[in-house]
Amino acid sequence: MNDNKPQFKKKYYPINSQLYTYLEKYKRVTRTNVFYDDLLRFQGSIVVNDKDDKDTLWVRVFYNEFEKIEIDNSLKKIYTLLHSDGDESNIQFLNVDYIDFCTFGNSQPFRVKIRNILNDNYTHFYIKKADASRIFGLELEHILSPNRINFLVFEDTLIEEHIVGIPGDIFLEHNLKECNEHEKAQIAKEFVKFNERCMIGLLGDMRSYNFVIIPIYDFDQRVFKIRAIDFDQQSYEGRFKLYKPHLFKENFKFYQLVQTKLNQNAIEQYQNEERSILVKRLIESETRLNNLLTAMKSIKLAPNEHVNQLREEVYEFTLDMDFKKASTMREIVEVALNFMKRNFKYEDY
Repeated sequence: MNDNKPQFKKKYYPINSQLYTYLEKYKRVTRTNVFYDDLLRFQGSIVVNDKDDKDTLWVRVFYNEFEKIEIDNSLKKIYTLLHSDGDESNIQFLNVDYIDFCTFGNSQPFRVKIRNILNDNYTHFYIKKADASRIFGLELEHILSPNRINFLVFEDTLIEEHIVGIPGDIFLEHNLKECNEHEKAQIAKEFVKFNERCMIGLLGDMRSYNFVIIPIYDFDQRVFKIRAIDFDQQSYEGRFKLYKPHLFKENFKFYQLVQTKLNQNAIEQYQNEERSILVKRLIESETRLNNLLTAMKSIKLAPNEHVNQLREEVYEFTLDMDFKKASTMREIVEVALNFMKRNFKYEDY
């Protein structure tokens, strides 16, 4: 597990006209007066620590008074676009509590906290540089996973809704010890399924701080879901193992849960369940998926050496000759999804 690290800092891939047309078709494009680069013009910042006084790698940023008024108004309008289709009738009750900037990772996002002053309810959203491979990851997550993704794009700026949950590393440190044995077995099951989705969709670098654990209270039990929150390494890495969350040392405790709570028959059962339901989603969203793959056809998502390495490693894993013919990351994804449809198709389809 020790060598499971991304090969180097990922390159930014701009959106082209074909992808922008796809985003317009599926209502992902909006208009806004504030861009990612505008938010970079902050005048000062302070370190944001957590409740244990540890550095979170976020800094709280501040703007001069004139720019702050304009930025705050634009951010409140963005909130209405994300959550009420642009209805600004209650915008006077919204307040921008803070803007944070992340100094860690590829996308270096801004995190915005919006609060309703009438009842103190609040939510967050993120503003990032629009990257084609990240958008590809968001759309694949929307199509292939049980989760819906809410994001908007305007020119070179990406706006993402906050995904609620407990970060995996925080869960391992503070919450796992509070779980009973049944809950641990249920988490193990969900981790197996999460691992399958990432591997099949080629979503890389799913270390524990890049996904969240979502506790859900049923009438007689507590169940858990696992959901990706970072899509920076979509279809980028050359090593196939980097698309398998269970191989990261940061996820070792989740891997241990799988080994201690599930036997091999159960693991294979949950893998097959996830593959089958994924194929069902594929078929139900076939038109949208084909449009997405067509839009990504002209965009280079990774260096050639990554493509060549991944093509060979996936072929060795599946022995499917179609992978040998793939010359881009987009084609590897398409071959992988076609492989799933051939081998795990519901009888009803």
